[in-house]
Amino acid sequence: MIGINKEHLNSIPSLVVVDTDKANESLPMITYFHGFTSAKEHNLDIAFLLAEKGFRVVLPDSNMHGERDTTTSIIQKTIGFWDIVMQNVKELWEIHDHFEQQGLILDGRFGVAGTSMGGITTSAALTQYPWIKTAAVLMGSPRITTFAKQLINNYKKVMDLPVTDEMIENLYVQLEHYDLSTQIEKLDQRPVLFWHGDKDQVVPFDHSYSFYEEARKQYDNQANIQFIKETNRDHKVSRHAILETIKWFEQHL
Repeated sequence: MIGINKEHLNSIPSLVVVDTDKANESLPMITYFHGFTSAKEHNLDIAFLLAEKGFRVVLPDSNMHGERDTTTSIIQKTIGFWDIVMQNVKELWEIHDHFEQQGLILDGRFGVAGTSMGGITTSAALTQYPWIKTAAVLMGSPRITTFAKQLINNYKKVMDLPVTDEMIENLYVQLEHYDLSTQIEKLDQRPVLFWHGDKDQVVPFDHSYSFYEEARKQYDNQANIQFIKETNRDHKVSRHAILETIKWFEQHL
């Protein structure tokens, strides 16, 4: 039977999805990050299917989301978007450390995946943690500095941002530290899957596809980096994407 346990990992409200008969065993583990304005519960479908395959799956709430949303306005969330991403990356270390200290990660087999903002988080995390064995980026951008500049320029056209130019420039400097597109060597041959709909109007399809085209040239085994393009798909993960993500982790983790 697959169990869903609500836990606080340090200060991070999370759901841990795992076969109840194996809950106290060391297992390969996946952390799955949700998208912007979403919450941990919204990814229970993929977590359940992964748990059926023998993985322990952790679904954390990002800051300002789910249980951590203290009536935050959409404007506050939008302005804080990149801070949320960077905090996700830092909290991934806490999640990994929590389960590693308990001896619950089998042979260091730890994977990361996410949707949209969660996919952006996943790409950023690959620049920081060599202990991530494999990853899946679903409609996320590995070009986070470029994406941030595009978003901020778009916001400036329709509103007065409550931040200074100096604050914006400082944000770009911080993001460069997490920008996978400028640190492709950090992939270090690790298996990575990208999925993106070619009609996505929220996160640019070209960000992930052009990165993939560049990154795969560095792989000795190009089967370890794959891109699944879904034609006429907008900013919504399909069942096909979910099933392909599960296959990816079965093969590589």
